[in-house]
Amino acid sequence: MPGLGGRGLWLGLAVAAAAMTARLMGWWSPRADFRLFLPEELARYRGRPGDPGLYLALLGRVYDVSSGRRHYEPGAHYSGFAGRDASRAFVTGDYSEAGLVDDVSDLSFSEMLTLQNWLSFYEKNYKFVGRVIGRFYGEDGLPTPELTQAEAMMTKGLEANKQELIEKQRFPPCNAEWSFIRGSRFWCSQQSGGVSRDWIGVPRKLFKPGVKPYCVCVRTTGPPSDQLPENPMHRNRGDLDHPNLGEYPGCPPLAITCSVPL
Repeated sequence: MPGLGGRGLWLGLAVAAAAMTARLMGWWSPRADFRLFLPEELARYRGRPGDPGLYLALLGRVYDVSSGRRHYEPGAHYSGFAGRDASRAFVTGDYSEAGLVDDVSDLSFSEMLTLQNWLSFYEKNYKFVGRVIGRFYGEDGLPTPELTQAEAMMTKGLEANKQELIEKQRFPPCNAEWSFIRGSRFWCSQQSGGVSRDWIGVPRKLFKPGVKPYCVCVRTTGPPSDQLPENPMHRNRGDLDHPNLGEYPGCPPLAITCSVPL
């Protein structure tokens, strides 16, 4: 199957970004069919005998998770999420009392994108019933600056994902194997790195700040990927001249397989 072309890739990413933005706007916008909870009120919804229900909150949004009782009821693996907003733990996996909190201010872009995926999950699988007054919503039920910041972080997380995907399309990871006797072997194919494309490429080391160099497959013909439309002249070397690339010593420059002895 041919790789996704640049135009198709950008179109797909643009659609994804627009869809996420629409979802976020829908989640944050005022709705008439919800109630506001004080944290101490929400704490009563832990699914214990006599409790009025089984709820949890994520980024201030409250969901009725009664249909997933076996996951959240007392004694269940995720019981710590019930009756509170433990947004941070959805990313960190820290289920201690210190970790089951709603402070997400220091999470990374990618971690916030993971949190957005959890929001999608709860929106799809459980009933939204209200909002928690506190970190993410005020007493009027409207978003606080912290929620606006969280939304911005999610959007930046999506942008970071887009850039990672674009780079992976440009420089797909090599196939690799290692032997105690022969050392490392890298090679390229039309499927290496899980990226389907209509070219094979040659192995090169990719250097990035703060990251150990790793093997990528590099296109050897045509214009460079970052060539501007107004500059049609090129050397027909694909991306071989990219400044962050390096050859493997002892490997022929255009070989699709490269062995690196111990």
